[in-house]
Amino acid sequence: MSDGERMSLREPAHRVSPRARAMWRVSAGLEGLVAMAALTVAVLVWDAIPAWTILVVGVVFVVWIVVVPQWRFLVHRWETTDTAVYTQTGWWTRERRIAPMSRIQTVDYSEGAIERLFRLASVTVTTASAAGPLEISGLDRDVARGLVDDLTLQADAVEGDAT
Repeated sequence: MSDGERMSLREPAHRVSPRARAMWRVSAGLEGLVAMAALTVAVLVWDAIPAWTILVVGVVFVVWIVVVPQWRFLVHRWETTDTAVYTQTGWWTRERRIAPMSRIQTVDYSEGAIERLFRLASVTVTTASAAGPLEISGLDRDVARGLVDDLTLQADAVEGDAT
């Protein structure tokens, strides 16, 4: 790269699993049911909260369940190279993070209860960064396991102590 050229930050190459949309919908639906139940109890207990708020909140949750998972799927991306891990997350705001292999301290694999239903998993890459770990959620279970293996080997091959 010459002095006059600049590299641009591009989107990471890989999307999460398409099943992540369904997982996010189910998670949002469960959260919505809990919130609606709490709101219904509040309306019944306190006369100050009008009953029509249940309908308004219900419509908001339906939109949330339909729109947000698709939006997140379009935004969430990840990629690894020989030198770094790249992530892009968010649905309202976007965050792109790059963690050099030399900074990786741990690589963790996890499957939550809802993730297991959809054969999905999450990979968390902890680095020597004040910004915290990089998390790639919504990965196919086998892809996540392979990613953990690959990142562990790549990080181990880099000289230094990740600080």
